Amino acid sequence: MTDLNGRRVAILAADGVERVELEQPLKTLVDAGAETTLLSLEDGEIAARNNDLEEAGTFDVDRVVKDASVDEFDALLLPGGTVNPDKLRADESAVAFVRDFVASGKPVAAICHGPWSLVEAGVVSGRTVTSFPSIRTDLRNAGANVVDEEVATDGNLITSRSPDDLDAFCDALVSAVAGGAAT
Repeated sequence: MTDLNGRRVAILAADGVERVELEQPLKTLVDAGAETTLLSLEDGEIAARNNDLEEAGTFDVDRVVKDASVDEFDALLLPGGTVNPDKLRADESAVAFVRDFVASGKPVAAICHGPWSLVEAGVVSGRTVTSFPSIRTDLRNAGANVVDEEVATDGNLITSRSPDDLDAFCDALVSAVAGGAAT
């Protein structure tokens, strides 16, 4: 396994996050030695979901995104679930954090509906990405080149389609965090 000791990864999520899309990458990062920080819109907890509809427990929030700085982290993870990114894209602090993170050149990984935050941040134009099928039109309308692959890597952006792609997504994320920006 790749050694991520000393690497700090921000995870940005809100209520409605797809549990497995937060939990599996989080476990993979921690198992590789990374320090993770769950950022959200408010202190407390966020409610997770399975398949958007079933309650799936909660995650404790470490910090609110408006108090975080890109400089504190080596990478950013954006899990999906339809409600989660919809809440994030309505919050200017979250949108600015995503925009600044992509501009930093550090790895940004988004899965399933997570790329909605990238659309709102205005950072997908001319970039090759993938996502859950229902948001591909939004990505195209924002100027992205959308592909149907388990993982699409374009510079520092890493995107995947769905929980079915989590193993490949986690591998790409760990590799990018270990090496800095993806190539």
